[in-house]
Amino acid sequence: MGVGVALVVSATAAWWASRAASPPSEATLETLGTYGVVPPFALTERSGRRVTRDDLRGRVWVADFIYTGCTETCPTQSLQFAQLQREFQDAADLRLVSITVDPVHDTPEVLRRYAERYEATDCWWFLTGDTRDIYCLAQQGFRLGVVDPAAPAPPSCGPALGVGPTRAWASHGSKGLVMHSARAVLVDRIGQIRAYHLATDEASMARLPANVRRLLAAPARREG
Repeated sequence: MGVGVALVVSATAAWWASRAASPPSEATLETLGTYGVVPPFALTERSGRRVTRDDLRGRVWVADFIYTGCTETCPTQSLQFAQLQREFQDAADLRLVSITVDPVHDTPEVLRRYAERYEATDCWWFLTGDTRDIYCLAQQGFRLGVVDPAAPAPPSCGPALGVGPTRAWASHGSKGLVMHSARAVLVDRIGQIRAYHLATDEASMARLPANVRRLLAAPARREG
């Protein structure tokens, strides 16, 4: 009996380990689920206003990581967000949140000019702040890749949260500059990550609005 129980426990542990070692598939990431909770943060909006996670509580939001000097994925990401802004212009409780991964250059003024290029309204926030805070938020909070090859060493962050894509699996580059993820992350009213969509994939982004509408129509879920 004891041997049998031990074998079952061992097999179960191995099964969970194999799941943890394998990143979720593209289809799984686009399915509404719970992929972790966005950790607390405090950043600065292009207007100069301080923004925290609590400012987004009660709203559905879509986040991505960009920088204004990016010439590869970022223009596509921002064009997709501009389309979302037009499609959901009447959704008062939806926010789009673009966070720069080059905060030394991307000051609030630089982000303001970038936002004007895409006709961003007050419902589309552009955030900057401390480099370490942003990189740890991306890597450990959202499980998205961001690497600055010019940095002497990567920031020291805590353990990753949630079950989203692995950092290496989600990374994209931009002409050898800052490497970062091109994923749009859907977050619900209580800060839970609910889906990942790839901004450079038209089909993936075409499926995002349906997920947004489902969260906008759903009552807030309790944490935990």
